[in-house]
Amino acid sequence: MADQWQRVGALDEIDEDEPMSVRIGDHTIGVFRIDGSLYAIEDICPHAFALLSQGFVDGEEVECPLHEAVFHIPTGRCLKAPADRDVKTYPVKVEGDEILVNVSD
Repeated sequence: MADQWQRVGALDEIDEDEPMSVRIGDHTIGVFRIDGSLYAIEDICPHAFALLSQGFVDGEEVECPLHEAVFHIPTGRCLKAPADRDVKTYPVKVEGDEILVNVSD
C-alpha cells in the first residue's frame, strides 16, 4: 500500500504536557511530544475505551486515565495491565511546521 501521510496539525499546536488526539479515517491517533521528538500511537486504550492522549504522561510513558494501564509511547509496548496488548504506532514526520502521520497499514 502506498504511503498515506496526513497532516494532523502544526508544531506550535502540540506541547510536551498536552498531547493531541486526531482522527484520520478509521484511526484515532494520539500525538505526543517528548524531549522535542514526536510520536504517534493508537489513542484508544485496548482495555476499555479511553483516550490515552488524555492520560498521565511521565517521561516516555502514558498511563490510561481510566484503569491505569501504562504504555511506552515510542514503541507502543504495554507495560502494565489491565491492558493485554501493545498499541499500534505510526510514523511521524515534520515538513516545515506541519506534523504528518502515516496511517498506511
